Amino acid sequence: MALYVQKFGGTSVGSVERIKAVAEKVKGFRDQGHQVVVVVSAMSGETNRLIGLANDINDEPTPREMDMLVSTGEQVTISLLTMALHKIGVSATSYTGSQVGIRTDSAHTKARIQRIETDDVREDLDAGQVAVVAGFQGVDEEGNITTLGRGGSDTTGVALAAALKADECQIYTDVDGVYTTDPRVCSKAQRLTSITVEEMLELASLGSKVLQIRAVEFAGKYNVPLRVLSSFENGPGTLIVADSDQDEDSMEEPLISGIAFTANEAKLTLLNTPDVPGVASRILGPIADANIEIDMIVQNVAPAGDYTDFTFTVAKGDYKQTLRILEEQVIPDLGGGEVRGDDNIAKVSLVGVGMRSHAGVASKMFRVLADENVNIRMVSTSEIKISVVIDEKHMELAVRALHTAFGLDKSDIESE
Repeated sequence: MALYVQKFGGTSVGSVERIKAVAEKVKGFRDQGHQVVVVVSAMSGETNRLIGLANDINDEPTPREMDMLVSTGEQVTISLLTMALHKIGVSATSYTGSQVGIRTDSAHTKARIQRIETDDVREDLDAGQVAVVAGFQGVDEEGNITTLGRGGSDTTGVALAAALKADECQIYTDVDGVYTTDPRVCSKAQRLTSITVEEMLELASLGSKVLQIRAVEFAGKYNVPLRVLSSFENGPGTLIVADSDQDEDSMEEPLISGIAFTANEAKLTLLNTPDVPGVASRILGPIADANIEIDMIVQNVAPAGDYTDFTFTVAKGDYKQTLRILEEQVIPDLGGGEVRGDDNIAKVSLVGVGMRSHAGVASKMFRVLADENVNIRMVSTSEIKISVVIDEKHMELAVRALHTAFGLDKSDIESE
């Protein structure tokens, strides 16, 4: 008998028929004698609907009230799925994040899990019940409902699997695994049999929508076996493994494992910034204090004692707030300057552990983009990834061109 934590995304529970299908899948595992904890998202489109209602009333609602609102989507799903399980003879109990004991900090809309109290869930499992848990949400020390950020149900699933020491955390979604890139953008994308935690962390952080980055972090930190599967098709999915699980005698890793991209970024440039020690901290400190995450940073080289330009990117949803912080706090503190912003950009990234032992990846990437007349605005690199910022209108063209150039197309892989 094994213990599985199974997470089903919004598309997987997007209708009554699909919720019934999930119930049948869960029943199949229970009939085999396994213990099952199910984590669910809101039904497809529901969170966006709730956000739209909020924006119709107030275009800048408080984060606390947004958490109160959007957390209701998952509560609908857990009730419906539990009813569906009861209908087919499976004993089950539904839990909100608060009821299951998911304790978080108080950073509304992007809270972090601090601990999970699993006693009630363990009692249910020992009694032969299925626990159905609302993903994406928790409760802070003051009793306020919090949410974990978009895609937070993945984090809930992996965190529960870690706390319960589950045999495997299975993430069911509308795709049958992790692909070399989004098949909806590149029809020749290939499903990966396995991928390292390190590569998956990069892909998740760079815009891949298969898994939330914190879910992968949890899996790596607590050694949770993590598998991405389709809710609608049978298949092995993609296993996400620790680096130590790789066979040292196997052939060299492929040069590139995947291409991630996102248009959910905005670029801000602070012009005429004093080129003196500590200025970067004075620019980014107030932004960090607002709990806004900075992604790429570029500072132009300037003659000593002169002025320079400081450019960085943030999530598109944080663009207006960041712009306001720069204008109202940073520029007065620096004694001058000018802000320019652009929220029509995209980031495209190559990811692969094979980069460690191969030279020329960056030059090839730049050459491919130049051949397609795609201008590069910013560049960022790490040991296993290269990211470029380009105009949003060129994003899909760039992804397809790079996918082909680096031999990731399905026909290329199948012929090897």
